[in-house]
Amino acid sequence: MLSDKVLGLAPSGIRTFFDIVNEMPDAISLGVGEPDFETPWHVRETGIESLERGRTFYTSNSGLMPLRQEIHDYLERRCQVSYDPASEILVTVGGSEAIDLGLRALLNPGDEVLIPQPSYVSYLPCTVLADGKPVVIRLREEDEFRLTPEEIEAAVTPMTKVLILPFPNNPTGAVMDRASLEAIAETVRRHDLFVISDEIYSELTYGSDHVTIAALPGMRERTLLINGFSKAYAMTGWRLGYACAPAWLVAQMTKIHQYAIMCAPTTSQYAAVDAMHSGDADVQTMRNAYDERRRFLMKRFEEMGLPCFEPHGAFYCFPNIQRFGMTSEKFATRLLQEEKVAVVPGNAFGACGEGFVRISYAYSLSSLREALSRIEHFLAGRAGR
Repeated sequence: MLSDKVLGLAPSGIRTFFDIVNEMPDAISLGVGEPDFETPWHVRETGIESLERGRTFYTSNSGLMPLRQEIHDYLERRCQVSYDPASEILVTVGGSEAIDLGLRALLNPGDEVLIPQPSYVSYLPCTVLADGKPVVIRLREEDEFRLTPEEIEAAVTPMTKVLILPFPNNPTGAVMDRASLEAIAETVRRHDLFVISDEIYSELTYGSDHVTIAALPGMRERTLLINGFSKAYAMTGWRLGYACAPAWLVAQMTKIHQYAIMCAPTTSQYAAVDAMHSGDADVQTMRNAYDERRRFLMKRFEEMGLPCFEPHGAFYCFPNIQRFGMTSEKFATRLLQEEKVAVVPGNAFGACGEGFVRISYAYSLSSLREALSRIEHFLAGRAGR
């Protein structure tokens, strides 16, 4: 009675370890990509006020117009790209819904989607559910986990339609600078591809400002820009994201959204208006804290001899554990069993993540210090093996 397509999907490797940790009260979890900050009080207060005023009805399918206007203003201010709030912006239930809607609106059966990996776990299954064909591009540590034009050229075929651009990257923390994006954009235009640019971590970059490919010449009309409120504003449970694209695509995504969702949560939308209008200082405070934690982890990794590419975005490190002679899953399982520290096996983000583990630093420094001490003890016991 079940769909073969759905039965063929593997469950999320992230959630598997999350569920195990929930049964271990004294374990330290560095596995889930969720900020440890509370949603800023002024944002929560706005949401509470919306409830007190009885603003509990459906909004427009596309989302509250004041919120879409704030998204427009934010993208002009921060990314130098502009979208019409009336026809080119759709408010969604998290960035994940926007990914699903975009793929379903763009793909016909058999259309190929280029998916750089390691990357967020939803891209491949959402492509399969939309009847597309996933084509994995293996990102390499020696390239700082960046996507190169040569890798696109090697993967593209006459059936290729969409390129997923997952930067800043989960799980590696890699970013793409302007020069790298310009090279990618030239290849995308030449092969007439469409880009789904997942920029949910755009506010969490360290040492340089985020650049969106949508702002480059000739790319706005062939890019679906996805972002949201979960990471930058510590609003994971509010379940709110947005999609920006040419009107012809947003119109079709909105149709699917109408039938599947109706609209994003009303209370969350009112809170998000305040987050975007008055939240820049909150974002800066959290970014500074993440950067401090990032630098602490890199220093401790160096001290314990654990090789790790230096991440410049998001809040993840992706250390290389190959020299310990264990698979990523075995390493993560033993670390959890022996030291009660949870990390995510790298192969949860694609087969090319084998030999790595993802460590989130969206946790307090005190938790990170204790967890890294336990990891150091774990590694010391295997130094001679």
